[in-house]
Amino acid sequence: MSQAAPAPTPVHAFADRAWDQFLELSPLWATMQGDERWDDRLDDPGPDGRAAMMALTESWDAEMDGFGGLELSVEDEVTLGLVRFVVARFRSAHELRLWEMEAMDQYGGPQGLLGDLARMQRADTPERFERLLARLEAYPGWMAAHRANLAEGVAAGRTAAPAVVERCLTQTRRLVETPAEQSPIVLVHSELDAEQHDRLVAAVEAHVLPALREWLSMLEGYAEHARAGDGVCHLADGEAIYRQAILTWTTINEEPQVIHDYGLARLAEIDVQEREIAAELGFEDVAALRAHLETAAENHVTDPAELVSLAEELIERAEGEAPRWFGRLPKDTCEVRPVEPHMEQEAPPAFYMTPSADGSRQGNYFINTYDPASRHLHRLAATTFHEAVPGHHFQLALEQELADLPAFRRFGARLAAGSFIEGWALYTEQLAAEMGLYRTPLERFGALETEAWRAARLVVDTGIHAFGWTRAQSIELLIERAGLSRLEAETETDRYISWPGQALSYMIGQREILTLRAQLEERDGARFDHQAFHDQVIGHGSLALTVLREQLPGWVEPKTD
Repeated sequence: MSQAAPAPTPVHAFADRAWDQFLELSPLWATMQGDERWDDRLDDPGPDGRAAMMALTESWDAEMDGFGGLELSVEDEVTLGLVRFVVARFRSAHELRLWEMEAMDQYGGPQGLLGDLARMQRADTPERFERLLARLEAYPGWMAAHRANLAEGVAAGRTAAPAVVERCLTQTRRLVETPAEQSPIVLVHSELDAEQHDRLVAAVEAHVLPALREWLSMLEGYAEHARAGDGVCHLADGEAIYRQAILTWTTINEEPQVIHDYGLARLAEIDVQEREIAAELGFEDVAALRAHLETAAENHVTDPAELVSLAEELIERAEGEAPRWFGRLPKDTCEVRPVEPHMEQEAPPAFYMTPSADGSRQGNYFINTYDPASRHLHRLAATTFHEAVPGHHFQLALEQELADLPAFRRFGARLAAGSFIEGWALYTEQLAAEMGLYRTPLERFGALETEAWRAARLVVDTGIHAFGWTRAQSIELLIERAGLSRLEAETETDRYISWPGQALSYMIGQREILTLRAQLEERDGARFDHQAFHDQVIGHGSLALTVLREQLPGWVEPKTD
């Protein structure tokens, strides 16, 4: 007879309840997790919705104070620390009135909702189909609330940068010009019968396209109010906004100048390694090698499907080696998919989407196949190991399998641990070299370039948002020091402008993991256990970097004799 599972601790029960409360106010988050309870509605980005979220998080704060007299486990302490960080993040964002600008976003802006729903929301039963239609009916009011938020920003003189506005305009024009029958939400649901198909097309026509036209009209007027400079430092409260962004994305307080200087130092180190590979391949310098790679036939493909196929082969390579380095592997596989046409021109080269909690969707590695001839194949290996295996897919898919942790830890840590998540993925790019996954000097060179790219991010993100750098300065540095094509450098720079601080999360998180590994290797010597280290780093869910520093040495045990 099997033994009943132990009752959850008070902290565990609180965190499960808090996550459920958050999802009810954030139904798109719920859908992303495969939780269909609120698939018929959208969140409220207006004053009432913001007030409800603030009231909720303040109630969490008050309830957590009641745990002060209890003797708590390490995992309970970690859980409370995570929720407290989320509360502080939400409170700070509210006090800074970030809602006045955040909808102006070429990646997560409201104009892209149908593409997001096409990835996330099922319509394969009558009940699911009706919920989808109800959500589309709510779209005009949701868009109106976002327009009102941006109007507040214009009135307050707090607006987005010109390049971001232009990206959103381009994307919205494309969506407005797309017939309802060709909408991503229609194309993805090929399982619908004729009547359902017609009703879905009619809903897009009646609710979505008119709202998008209004959004486009608003954007055209907003463009003349775009802020004078690219970074948030050009706003009156820009310094406070950027400091909040640094803490939000890295979970540590660090001065912009320190981050900037660390990025420059890492670039200098990587430059030396790149010159060594250029010499190994017979080139006079790195510039000559890069010039060769721009036109070399072996470094480009013209068929988008071939990019997808190459990425699939790289995942198979990594999966074959992984058992030697990890004691636990995720149950879910990772599917490679091209970025959808409606957003590919604004999207990064690649990104990852987690499996759904209910198992209906596996992990997806999205690769940007737009203008495939401009994509450099020598960087595809490092990018794939970062985004898929053993990077994001291993960490985030395993996180969802940690049934002993509360739901807030399994599914909500991304609200508070961006640097851990991105730091792990960047760490695995280096780990891939130890695993023997880079098979050619060009793949090793590509890995160095992606590392230089992340170091350059520290330089340009702080440069743009703290020191007044222009968009052009960032683009040129990314081309010259990280080897990005002009298309990639422009897309990436506009991403950094749109998301202050997010670009810092990669190398800051990697720095912390590498530092801890070096300390444990020194402590344990020949008994250092790679499997134990990797399993423990990603075996507790996504963590604030401060928590990782405090707890990891106690979790990782040396090999036994």
